[in-house]
Amino acid sequence: MRLKDSLVFQSERSFFMNFKSYFIFIFFSLLSFSVFAKADLTKIRIALDWVPEPEFGGFYAASLSGAYKKQNLDVELVSGGAGAPVVQMVSAGKFDFGTVSASEVVIARARGADVVALFAVYQTSPNCIMTHAKRGFKNLEEVLHSDGIVAMSQGQAYASFLEKKYGFKKAKIVPFTGGISEFLHNERYSQQGFIFSEPILAKRQGADPKTFLVAESGYNPYTTVLVTRAETIRKNPDQVKRLITAVREGWQGYLKDPEQANKFMATKNKAMDLETFREGARAQAPLIETEETKKNGLGTMTEARWKTLAEQVKDLKLISEVLPAKAYFH
Repeated sequence: MRLKDSLVFQSERSFFMNFKSYFIFIFFSLLSFSVFAKADLTKIRIALDWVPEPEFGGFYAASLSGAYKKQNLDVELVSGGAGAPVVQMVSAGKFDFGTVSASEVVIARARGADVVALFAVYQTSPNCIMTHAKRGFKNLEEVLHSDGIVAMSQGQAYASFLEKKYGFKKAKIVPFTGGISEFLHNERYSQQGFIFSEPILAKRQGADPKTFLVAESGYNPYTTVLVTRAETIRKNPDQVKRLITAVREGWQGYLKDPEQANKFMATKNKAMDLETFREGARAQAPLIETEETKKNGLGTMTEARWKTLAEQVKDLKLISEVLPAKAYFH
């Protein structure tokens, strides 16, 4: 090999060796960055007060779209069921965050529990009483004055409100234990539900349900409310802010296109098929996105609504004192 060729070869060899070293350096630098970035994610657990259904669509959508990770959060959603003591678990610090009804917040605060609302999914409560259309009821009062059976969760504030406003007269009130099996087999049976869930399931299984929103009776608390402890807000205000941002983004995405989250939730909740998830998402959208939220953002809450709710709960003798409205939400 001639000297000139040898020098060129050594130069090229040196270049490729340096390039290889540079490539290896970049590769391991990116790998290290990825590892440390993942380690920096803050682990958060959210206790849901029911199984995966459209009411939680935005929470799951935030996970699937990366909205949580964008806010440096690693969020685990833990599903619950009938009677899940979410308020108590959050207040006791067993969970960082949870979802409950606004009335539960008011009652818990009156009892000294450390729980504060952050984000209200439903601006209009989806709680309803589902009846059989052939019975011909025109309103909730007729349902509660009939000689049929009405299944409602005992101790729920809305049940106390309905009893105080209408009286149950002939209706036999029984505990609600979940599902629609009894409704499908008993025409005299009415039950509680969420307007985007049980009525759709019943219709898809051959029943002809008619629903009455409890909100139409004058009791309309925020529902599916994200809560945490006041202590958490004081100690980690930035973390709380980032979670709210991610949850709002998740709900924006779910309202725009719920398909991905619906498919994921359907794998976790075999009692509801994918088409029911789709119908539920459509049915609940007007209860979530309102003129108020279009102006102030999804999840928005007002002092006036909390004040009204607290006064109603006090009137039901479920609490003895109404706190300043800002004590209930952040």
